[in-house]
Amino acid sequence: MTSLKPVLSKHWNEADSFTIAGYQRNGGYEGMKKALAMEPDAVIASVKDSGLRGRGGAGFPTGMKWSFIPQGDGKPHYLVVNADESEPGTCKDMPLLLANPHSLVEGMIIASYAIRANHAFVYIRGEVTHVIRRMQQAVADAYAAGYLGKNINGKGYDLDLIVHVGAGAYICGEETALLDSLEGFRGQPRLRPPFPAIAGLYACPTVVNNVESIASVPSIFTHGVEWFQSMGTEKSKGFTLYSLSGHVKRPGQYEAPLGITLRELLDMSGGMREGHTIKFWTPGGSSTPIFTAEHLDVPLDYEGVGAAGSMLGTKALQIFDETTCVVRAVLRWTEFYKHESCGKCTPCREGTWWLVQILKDLENGVGKAEDLEKLLDLCDNILGRSFCALGDGATSPITSSIQYFRDEYLAHLSAGKCPFDPVASTLFVGARA
Repeated sequence: MTSLKPVLSKHWNEADSFTIAGYQRNGGYEGMKKALAMEPDAVIASVKDSGLRGRGGAGFPTGMKWSFIPQGDGKPHYLVVNADESEPGTCKDMPLLLANPHSLVEGMIIASYAIRANHAFVYIRGEVTHVIRRMQQAVADAYAAGYLGKNINGKGYDLDLIVHVGAGAYICGEETALLDSLEGFRGQPRLRPPFPAIAGLYACPTVVNNVESIASVPSIFTHGVEWFQSMGTEKSKGFTLYSLSGHVKRPGQYEAPLGITLRELLDMSGGMREGHTIKFWTPGGSSTPIFTAEHLDVPLDYEGVGAAGSMLGTKALQIFDETTCVVRAVLRWTEFYKHESCGKCTPCREGTWWLVQILKDLENGVGKAEDLEKLLDLCDNILGRSFCALGDGATSPITSSIQYFRDEYLAHLSAGKCPFDPVASTLFVGARA
């Protein structure tokens, strides 16, 4: 069995883990000091060699993204950290910022130095007031300690870090919509190219990374590239936070090397709730194709999950047992995507509305068998035709649920209603368990 590997979460149980004193007591800001003693290009090379990949969704190599920033172009460079966590089921970045905000601050100093940026931004959701205050305090303490501002640590490097509070829009989790919002415009995705590395914030070269991606950087310089490479799989190196939620005995954050399986995580979390069995689950949040009990032994790394037909995404493992109506769950997710569509492109704006209408009819048992093909046709016309991945994500739970639970959709039509008793949560005999 793969063992847990607490790095980011190692000291979360300490009362002062979020303070600069608590962070430094446990080796905080040592990685920054080592990185600032190196040349910026050497810092990028170390992150490349470590194999660190983006922890926010697509898993793009972090060091490679940094290396795309043109040097000697005479323009300011920017680092922007995406803390607009709002994917249904995703809950890793906010606990990290609440318990260990200085890991992000230290990572941002290292990343900004590497890409030659003198201004960095954290874009954070406006709803999480307690996390915002904790992040603001961490930044203020870092300034007081001389880790931010002018001549950081006496190395002649200057950096200002700004905590920017968003207004609560899921679309601003998309990097170019986030940049528009940061500039004061309505958050909507930009047409690419140009990509942010060439024309990002204020039309200048910009790196946009997820919270966990940047917070993982200091440990690479504290413990070494080889240490980081020793964890994970051949192409998915290091450790990561798996957010386990739903019908399990002990939901929570489980930090482990990439490549662990859900079966192992369930063993560590006490298994499914008493008397129940797993029915379906999401490997990376609601925008990734769902898995079933057949996928319990799929390695939870980028290649393993991809080969099985889904995406690792944000590692938001939402676990549902046999009492859950898959049609109802998919409808709720689709209602979210319809509501959060920015409306800029027709496939997403119109398509998500129609997806909800058809799913409502199916959930209430008043649709037709042909509606399943209509749903798939709509998904086909949305997938890959939207400005951003919101449209793609809206189709994933629908197509995958029809693939694995077509009988359950048809059972709604046979019963003329949802075959699940909302009180007793029992399954209609004709549906697939």
